[in-house]
Amino acid sequence: MYFSLDFLSYCCAIFNMKNNHKYAILSFSGGLDSTSLLINLLYNKFQVKCITFDYGQKHLIEIDRAIQNIEYLNNSGLELHISHNIVNIKDAFNSKASSLFNNSQEIPRGHYEDSNMLSTFVPNRNAIFTSIIFSYALSWSKELNNHSIYFSLGCHSGDHTIYPDCRPDFYKKLIESLKMGNWGGEIINEYMPYINYTKKDIVADTIPFIKEMGLDFEQIYKNTNTSYSPDKNGISPGDTGSDVERILAFHELGIKDPIKYSDGWEAAVKNAIKIEEDYQKSSK
Repeated sequence: MYFSLDFLSYCCAIFNMKNNHKYAILSFSGGLDSTSLLINLLYNKFQVKCITFDYGQKHLIEIDRAIQNIEYLNNSGLELHISHNIVNIKDAFNSKASSLFNNSQEIPRGHYEDSNMLSTFVPNRNAIFTSIIFSYALSWSKELNNHSIYFSLGCHSGDHTIYPDCRPDFYKKLIESLKMGNWGGEIINEYMPYINYTKKDIVADTIPFIKEMGLDFEQIYKNTNTSYSPDKNGISPGDTGSDVERILAFHELGIKDPIKYSDGWEAAVKNAIKIEEDYQKSSK
């Protein structure tokens, strides 16, 4: 017995209408942004698959943090059933292309939007990440009888100045290309709610979600890494651009950051405020 493509498409559409589950593939670094986005997705009833990339970054501690949070959430009693894959793509990058790789090149200190942060840019990183999770989304969609799938990244407005592959225009064109270049690409959609958020907005977004889900805010954010230059124990120096942005976000919300800083929280806040003030003065 044979069925027309129109009939099969109709059956798939009816199945998807009845099966109102939501599915998302998340690029999950173990940092604050992607962890917050994971909470956002879970709160909004998505079934989530997390993909963590080992791309040769110095701050590999973030992968350990990603594993810790997945374990915490899956053991929370909420039956979240988060899956987690770690994908090794080291060979896709030149180890001398960024200070995030090259051990002889220091991670810059200072403001997140300062020009010296350009050394932390990894050429084509987010295009590669997005292409891979888009491919995962297509495969998952086929497993679910062509159910629509969302792919999700935690890019935010603070990234826009230094990282062109975090800007809305870049993603608009990249997503158009990925959909154009793949059969079935039209049922894969992006879920990137933070792309115009500040770091402060991102943390604030999760506060009510974590509370309503009965999760531990401190534990979740303790299990994250934002610093590009943590020590071997994951303690942040507090003076790199990514550190400063995070410290100010928590400080402006009146919340003590749960992670450890080498000189303590009060000293980290004082230093971050000074760096912000100096940057604003120099920008005038």
